[in-house]
Amino acid sequence: MKWGVAVKKNNGKFKLITLFFCTVWFSQLAYIQSDSFSEPVSPTDEMMLFQEIPSVYSASKYEQKVTEAPSSVSIITADEIRKYGYRDFGEILESIRGFYVTNDRNYKYLGVRGFGLPSDYSNRILVLVDGIRINDNIFDAPLIGTEFPLEIDLIDYIEVVRGPSSSLYGSNAFFGVINVITKTGRGYKGVEISGEAGTFDTYKSRISYGNRYQNGLELLLSSSFFDSAGDEHLYYREFDHPGTNSGIANNSDYARYKNFFTGIKFKDFTIQGNYHSRKKGIPTASYGTIFNSDTTYTKDERSWIDVKYEHTFENRLSVFGRLNYNYYNYSGEYPYEGNPAEGEAGVVILNDSGRGKWFSGELQVSKSFTDKHRTIFGASFHANQTQVQKVSYTGASDWGRLDDRRHNDNWALFLQDEFNISEHVILNGGLRHDYYKAFGGTTNPRVALIYNPLEKTTFKAIYGRAFRAPSVYELYYNDGGVTAKANNDLKPETINTYELVYEQYIGKYLRGTVAGFYYTLNDLIKQETDPDDGLLVFNNNDDVTAGGAEFEMEGKSDSGLEGSVSYTYQKTKDKQTGRALSNSPKHLAKAHVIIPVIKEKIFLGLEELYTGRRRTLSMEKQEGLPAGLREEGFPFDRYAGSFFLTNGTLYTKNLWKTLEASASVYNLFNKKYGDLGAMEHFQNTIEQDSRTVRVKVTYAF
Repeated sequence: MKWGVAVKKNNGKFKLITLFFCTVWFSQLAYIQSDSFSEPVSPTDEMMLFQEIPSVYSASKYEQKVTEAPSSVSIITADEIRKYGYRDFGEILESIRGFYVTNDRNYKYLGVRGFGLPSDYSNRILVLVDGIRINDNIFDAPLIGTEFPLEIDLIDYIEVVRGPSSSLYGSNAFFGVINVITKTGRGYKGVEISGEAGTFDTYKSRISYGNRYQNGLELLLSSSFFDSAGDEHLYYREFDHPGTNSGIANNSDYARYKNFFTGIKFKDFTIQGNYHSRKKGIPTASYGTIFNSDTTYTKDERSWIDVKYEHTFENRLSVFGRLNYNYYNYSGEYPYEGNPAEGEAGVVILNDSGRGKWFSGELQVSKSFTDKHRTIFGASFHANQTQVQKVSYTGASDWGRLDDRRHNDNWALFLQDEFNISEHVILNGGLRHDYYKAFGGTTNPRVALIYNPLEKTTFKAIYGRAFRAPSVYELYYNDGGVTAKANNDLKPETINTYELVYEQYIGKYLRGTVAGFYYTLNDLIKQETDPDDGLLVFNNNDDVTAGGAEFEMEGKSDSGLEGSVSYTYQKTKDKQTGRALSNSPKHLAKAHVIIPVIKEKIFLGLEELYTGRRRTLSMEKQEGLPAGLREEGFPFDRYAGSFFLTNGTLYTKNLWKTLEASASVYNLFNKKYGDLGAMEHFQNTIEQDSRTVRVKVTYAF
């Protein structure tokens, strides 16, 4: 027993030492290997870091070298997704420098640059799939867990563009833009089937067909199904008394989804259709619902159909246009204790729903006047056909109701210009004006000065301003006065960000990045408890300042050995209270390595993630209570403790024809840790999964 305690105490020191030696090892690799680069290849090629310089599209809406992009960019490939055994989009994002993910056992939420307010719906990040806006028109949420609306096996690669990008993308492009590029038919050349099984009776199956025909037509069809019982025996000490099953939630953590995808490409036209539906049980008794009820759930449906045209003429004029139709439907059931003496049922069900339908369109024209000057001009519109929120109660006639219907449209004009001032200096600037029916217009710039003194050395100085429009949920939602009320006077948030970036290629096999940032965020939209009535409400009360630095080293060798190490320091402060923001870790560290056990056949992928301690919402919850109750509730967990998380995957391919197989272990050392609860949770921290496993087999015909 004493030995076990000693191991636990020294475990953190051991992992810090491991991170240090990984960093030293990658640095020494530069001197062991040759310093020549190979010719550029596709961004999805496994030898990606051997390119002279990889390219990115999403930073400026046209292909450019990452060293010329007005941002610090990361690219994640399908090969990395397979070899590290990532199970959902959130796990992929959590592996990226400076990003962290919070899971409240209903949804996953994304934090970046020290900002990740609990249950903020990740709506300060814009997520795209092949350039299609995924954020919905009710919550402005992109959905990143199993609720992410694309099957991750269909991802070819992901472009992560840091910093404000409202100059190109408008609202939600606050801290960055993430563009998911899907695979095409030519990558399959037939049928592929895949199956996986894991802890908590978790199963997933997929069948895909893709091909490119002689006439140039490309087709990709795919469907997948997922079912998990979740942890069937979750313990919450906040509910530990006989009336609530001694704090044990049984059979209420389940998740199920289905996904259908179609992609068609012919010459300059691309058509894409997607449908995703997920149902998730809620074990945490959020919003004061009945604890240990397997009838509490949310369901999210997201679908779109998109038609895209793009063509480049001989005079270097490029034309791009798209039109898409989008659908989002959310529904949830929340059980509350009723009072039969007042004519209510013993259990009253809150029926909560939101439905959105919208059309989006974009037209842009870009022109390369010389090799040193390129301009892009564009216009877009977003027509919200339907924005409906409803609340009703089954089992009670006087608990109130909501039937709110909106139709808030917006349009935008934008201009982006890239000019080579000299052989080594590039000026990149953009400006976009958005007009909203609800609150008027807003204009947001971005400018970057990029200096390349040497072929493999880049310095960037970047300034950007961005905004986020309040969602209809934040503006108009109320549940009849049970837990929440509306605030129709919200105005947009704004952010001003200053960044310095240094990027260096070292020899043939290493790339290093150092980035510093500082931002001021004004009119933050934040959910609070009104002390007058105890109801949750969104307000524009706060301003935030933050600064930080990021360090990363990436490496790859001819033998197939590859990996990365990164460290992020970030400090955020609420200007009104002087306190650090909740769910804002000062320290993030990540280490990844892929080891070829048998070259080109068997690989071991290891991942180590460190998250520093984070302040919980215990103080805000106490302040929101009536004065006489402030010392009685929420007594635990003023901080969520720091933790290391270790994941490992053994991946094989080419052992037998086209068979691929992998076995993964997550939370290898069975670390006990928690993520933050939000204002709707009684828990300040919500415990996460212990050690879990998954096996996966894929075969192509």
